[in-house]
Amino acid sequence: QVQLVESGGGLVQAGASLRLSCTASGGTFSTYAMGWFRQAPGKEREFVAAFSRVGNNTYYTDSVKGRFTISRDNAKNMVYLQMNNLKPEETAVYYCAASRLVLPIMAYSYDYWGPGTQVTVSS
Repeated sequence: QVQLVESGGGLVQAGASLRLSCTASGGTFSTYAMGWFRQAPGKEREFVAAFSRVGNNTYYTDSVKGRFTISRDNAKNMVYLQMNNLKPEETAVYYCAASRLVLPIMAYSYDYWGPGTQVTVSS
């Protein structure tokens, strides 16, 4: 059983940056692909970024390419999401998730989820 806890959310203005962190415990972190998702009020949860469990492969949804960067530190059991040039429409609860698959992008492919951290981007 893997436990995930996100941190680093907050209220920022449009164009600002935030770095989200996710701490994992209770499992062998390096054997999981890690992903970030977000869910805005009244909308479905959507994929943001993923980091593979083998190699150093990453994948991003088109809208964040060039602005967001996912990274992981297996020695610290941490995964990060650096978010630059944030937009108001990216206001959402951001979730960290772990999967036994190699590089999944669908929410149903993830086995463990954190409780989420709120990111609010004001215009």
